[in-house]
Amino acid sequence: MPKFTSHIFVCCNRREPGNSRGCCNPDGSEALRNCFKAELKLRNLGPLVRANKSGCLDQCELGPTVVIYPQEIWYGGVKLEDVPRIIEETIIAGRVLEDLRIPDEALNRNKMDGRPSS
Repeated sequence: MPKFTSHIFVCCNRREPGNSRGCCNPDGSEALRNCFKAELKLRNLGPLVRANKSGCLDQCELGPTVVIYPQEIWYGGVKLEDVPRIIEETIIAGRVLEDLRIPDEALNRNKMDGRPSS
């Protein structure tokens, strides 16, 4: 079987309501991951592109968070309506969506105080 061309990890971690760090999957429905899976199926991109749920990606304040490998593209604040555009522009066309991209300098930083996340 050939290698994946892209592997999309969607944070499905849940935190208690009101947590200061936020939550990528507040209702526990995994709706964002399911939307990615449906869009990939609709476009017949399997098995070379895969969308999986992940545990906490530790970018909670920037979530919902999605990371795409091997391209190492981190997206934050992803909404259901962003999914078709991510598939079209990033997965198919290879373009990074700057309006969703988490800048390298913001990764692994606690948004509240700027210190490294723990």
